[in-house]
Parts: sequence; structure tokens; C-alpha cells
Amino acid sequence: MPRSTTRGETAFLDLRRDILSGSLLPGQRLQFSELSARYTTSVGALREALSRLAEQGLVISEPQQGFRVVPVSPDDLRDLTAARVEIETMALRRALAAGDLAWEARLVAAHHILYGTAQLSDEDERRVTEEWTAAHRRFHEVLLEACDIRRLREIAASLRDAAELYRRWSRYLRTEQDRDIAGEHEAMLRAALARDVERATALLTQHIEYTTNAVLTAGKLSADADGAGPEQSAETVGDGAGARADGRSERRARGSAAAGRPRRGSGATGGR
Repeated sequence: MPRSTTRGETAFLDLRRDILSGSLLPGQRLQFSELSARYTTSVGALREALSRLAEQGLVISEPQQGFRVVPVSPDDLRDLTAARVEIETMALRRALAAGDLAWEARLVAAHHILYGTAQLSDEDERRVTEEWTAAHRRFHEVLLEACDIRRLREIAASLRDAAELYRRWSRYLRTEQDRDIAGEHEAMLRAALARDVERATALLTQHIEYTTNAVLTAGKLSADADGAGPEQSAETVGDGAGARADGRSERRARGSAAAGRPRRGSGATGGR
């Protein structure tokens, strides 16, 4: 593989990680000189990486101004959430009607992997691990996998990807300290296996809307929120948002995300 391609891939992965973790703020301008020093790479590699990130909707290119992290807004978040609820619950209804035993087995397996994967990084408890993110994505994919309309599944997946920045930003702002996300996934699993359509769709709706409500309540949706300019570190913003959480609630949140996950095998026993 050419050396330039390797550098571009590395820069892409590093930038993507820092955007999704909140180390680079929504709306923050991305200066090539600063990024070159931060990631010890060339302008060419950064340009390649930023172009790929623009295709994924994580950065935007502005004429005469360069790149910046995609800004997020209350209206966009509400619109995205409403679309996700409509599409994903529709797909879930069809999945519950068409799903067979093999689908149930895949769903239980996806939940088991999600249950056993550490959610938060050991180095930074505000940062969600890539392994958990992948397991979380897989669980939601399998949940809708039995839907018999392929395009509906694809739209649902696209909307979930678009919500990833908000989801990780919510974690970085510490707006979900007391959330029992493992319990939410177990409840959705049980309802799906039981083919309880109304409960399953209600739980999925609540699951999707939780992050939206948490982010909107925090009120920090860009690098300019509450006086935080592009020069201000994400750590400062995150600490301000999390000031209301004392050490006890932080320990409780870590327990919910790791040691406090539902008992092994509990998800597999629910349902039909």
C-alpha cells in the first residue's frame, strides 16, 4: 500500500475518533497547521482524511474558509430523532412479524456480545470504546434484520449513523450518568423475543429519544455554545457539563456501563 494512503487512513481514523469522542467540538474550525502538529502528519494526508469525513457527514467544507466539524443544532437533532422513530419502529414491526428462530438466535448472540463488551475507555471514562460502538450498532442492525423491506433497513441504518455524533457528544457531556443503557437493551431483547410489538416499539422509541432529550437539556451543541470558542478545549466544556455529577454518581454510571450490566444469560431466557 502506498505510504501516502497509509498516512491518510491513519489521519482519517484519528480525526474521526476525536470528533466522535468530543475532543474536537461540533462547529470547531479545523486548521491544517494545528492538525498537522496534533497528528504529526502531512497536509496532503489531512486533506484526504477530511474529504472522507465530509462524505460521512462529520465535517463540512466551506468556500474560502476550509473545514470544520459539522455543527449540530436542536432543530436538526429533533428532525433526525423524529425520522428515526418513524422509520425504525416501522421496520421493527415488520421484523417482529417476519422474524424466525434463526433471527432470534442472531439477536440473542448480538445482545450477548454487547452485554460482554466494555462501554467506556479505561483511559477516559467519557470516551466510548470502538468495540462497544460496533457491538451496539450490530445489535440494532440485527433487531431490524428480519424486516422484509431492504430499503427500509438501509434508511434506518443511515439515520442511526447520522445520530452517532449526537450519541457520543452526549456521553462526553456526561448527560447520561444515571442511564441504565444495558437494561434498555435487555428490555428490548425480551420484548422482541416475546413478539410484543407495542412494548418493543415503545422501548425503542424511548431508547432513541433519551439521547435527544439529554443533549437538548445540556444545551451545548457547538463550539460556540455558552461562550466556548474553537480555542477552548473539549475537556473544559465536558467538565462544565458534568459538574453537577458528584463522584458517587460517576461510579454508579461506570457500574451501569460495565460491572452493573444485566446478569449473564438473562436476555436469552426471555421471549417465546
